[in-house]
Parts: sequence; structure tokens; C-alpha cells
Amino acid sequence: MSFTVMAIAGRAISLELDTFEIMMYRSAIGVVVVLSMARVFGTHKDIAPTRLGLHFLRNISHFAGQNLWFFAITVIPLAQVFALEFTSPIWVLLLSPLVLSERLTANRVLAAIVGFIGILIVTRPDPGSLNMGQVAAALAAIGFAGSAVFTRLLTRTDKITNILFWLTAMQLVFGVICAGTDGQIALPQFTSLPWVVLVSLTGLFAHYCLTTALSLAPATVVIPIDFTRLPIVAFVGMFLYDESLDRYVFLGAALIFLANYTNIWLESRRKTVTKT
Repeated sequence: MSFTVMAIAGRAISLELDTFEIMMYRSAIGVVVVLSMARVFGTHKDIAPTRLGLHFLRNISHFAGQNLWFFAITVIPLAQVFALEFTSPIWVLLLSPLVLSERLTANRVLAAIVGFIGILIVTRPDPGSLNMGQVAAALAAIGFAGSAVFTRLLTRTDKITNILFWLTAMQLVFGVICAGTDGQIALPQFTSLPWVVLVSLTGLFAHYCLTTALSLAPATVVIPIDFTRLPIVAFVGMFLYDESLDRYVFLGAALIFLANYTNIWLESRRKTVTKT
């Protein structure tokens, strides 16, 4: 839900701010929020300069993916952006055994394949009509997959507060550097400030939820659940932006849901049997 709201807010300010400026302001607000909440809940002591190299890899992957994502939502329908973004589980499946030493089970592979077929049904890609928005969304998926895998690795040793702090702090630096390369950083108009704040808060809350989930379950289980965003954003695109919605979206979404439900059910059953 948070990522969906962030897409709406990101579109609202895309004509005023470029993607680097959006990321810069989002991260600046995020730093303040994380430090404030850490002080309130007494978790500020969890913030420490540990495993900075891994934090850097995690955040540079996410920063690249998020900038490409913000660009894509301005030039192609939201359902296409989210559908192409959902190729992330395929990359997570390939990276997890190498980086996380997680077992590649048959049901996880099947869930990713069926989910990917659902994505193809929704987008019906045509090489002749391929555009930069679709390419950006596809590349964003790779960045998000790298971010998810490195986050899972970080959750083995770092607290969530520390992960979120370095997420916002490092990406603030990345944003300032990239936004300032042309010597001009635009200030948001007063009427756009609520949208900027909403982008930051929803993005931060989404990452809190995702980081928490990755601390509780393997990345190959957590990431495919995000497929459920697709039917929601398809309706959002139709009602807010007059984007077309046809039977293929529903068919693809049904396959995606089936793949996720089956994967979660099999994983839960396997853990129950193991404990027994």
C-alpha cells in the first residue's frame, strides 16, 4: 500500500522535481524521521558505523533502482511499471543462493515462473514498441532485487533502526551529489510540499515493513508477496489517470496471486513439518 501511495505522490511532483531531487528531499526527511523515532522508542543506540561496505552496496542498488522507477512512473502506465518491477523475484532467486546461501526449492522457482507468466500477460511486451520507460522499469527491478538480497544479509547482524538510518543517510548524500551535478537544485513549491513529505513517509514506512519482513523470512518468500500490488495499482491508474484496464490485467493478476498463495502455503507447511 505504501509503495502504491508513493507512486501517486511521485507522479504529482515529477514535473517540478527531477528524480535525483525527489530522492534527495525524500532522504532528508527520512533522516529526521528515523532519528526522531529512534529517540522516541529508545533504539538510537542501535545506530552504529558497522558493515558500511554492505550498507553501501545495499543503498547504491536501491538508489539506482528507485531513480529509474521514479522516471518510469512518469512515462508509462503504472500497471506496466509495477509489472516490470515485479521481475525482481527472478533476480532474487538467482542472487539468493550466491549471496545468502538460501536453498533454491522447487516451489519457489515455480512461484517465480508462474508469477512472471502473469506479468507477461499483463504487459504483453512487444519488442517493436519497447520504450525507455519500460527499459527503466525493468532495470529498476534488478536494483530492487540487489537491495532486497543485501537487506536480508544485513538483517542477520544489524537492527532495523540502523539499516533505515544508513538507508536515508547514504541516499541523502547520493541525492545531493547527483542532483547538484548540473549546479542547480530546484526547491519544491509550497503546494508540492505535502506530496514531497508523502513520498518520504510512505517510502520509509514501506522499507520498514520490507526490512522487518526480510528479518523474519527468506527473500525468495518475502519478495513475491509484493506481486499483490499489481491489481491495486491497475485500478489506481484507471481511476486517477484514465489508464486502460482490460481482462488481461485480471488474468495476469490471478496467476500472480495463485503463485504467491501457493508459495506461502507450501513454505508454511514445510516449516510446520520441520518443527514437528
